Amino acid sequence: METWVSFVTEVGFPIVVTFYLLHRIEGKLNDLIESIHALPAKMK
Repeated sequence: METWVSFVTEVGFPIVVTFYLLHRIEGKLNDLIESIHALPAKMK
């Protein structure tokens, strides 16, 4: 049991932080993709 607790504390925290950051970046990347797709129409 002690092994599992140390495993979760050592590996679980970085995994949670990574998923949180990926979730935040995803929204910004979607906005960037939409802007890139709209760029040719704005340049006309």
